[in-house]
Amino acid sequence: MTSLDDTFYGRCAGLYDRVATAPGVRSWRARTAETLALSPGDTVVEMGCGTGANFPYLREAVGPDGRVVGVDLVDAMLRRADARVDRAGWENVHVVRGDATRPPVESVDALVSTFVVGMLEAPDDAVREWVRSVRPGGRLTLLNAARSPRPVALPLNALLRLFVRATAPGHRLRRGSPTRALERRWAAACDALFEGTVDHHEARLGLGLVPLASGRVPEPPE
Repeated sequence: MTSLDDTFYGRCAGLYDRVATAPGVRSWRARTAETLALSPGDTVVEMGCGTGANFPYLREAVGPDGRVVGVDLVDAMLRRADARVDRAGWENVHVVRGDATRPPVESVDALVSTFVVGMLEAPDDAVREWVRSVRPGGRLTLLNAARSPRPVALPLNALLRLFVRATAPGHRLRRGSPTRALERRWAAACDALFEGTVDHHEARLGLGLVPLASGRVPEPPE
């Protein structure tokens, strides 16, 4: 079996981090954090935190009295996330090695996952678990990549297909069109998100290439 550090995301953690923190991408991450409607003192968990590119925006929202927890399985990514936390001196940001499909957390104020659900074999099952991990009234936000419906983005759609094929994790995603598989998984994740939440919000960022979906976990009926 190939170790996770032998995959694209393990071998190219440095390159991934540079792309993940590029100016345009930073604006997507800031927008994603805004949709969580975090308050100072909240606890927010990121599933598939990668190199911690979302940490600055999440930490700013929860303040020094809140808590940010990043979960990932790839050691190379976690090392870079840890280094980012150390450089910033954040004592309330923590990195945990764990499987996003079996969340090692429960009862948090908000949960976010960016560019992860498209890689999961059963994204709908994972999202249902994530919804159950969020307290009533808290929000869950997903961000991913997909082909843009905008004519101006046609050349970028071709580049996206090449990137997805190059980085698709495992042979199962490589059967047929990896891009269509990515979009099917996004659709399944959104269906699970919307069935378990209310107050939905959807947007298309990055010329339509980056879909965002968010929902609030409902309060129990009185």
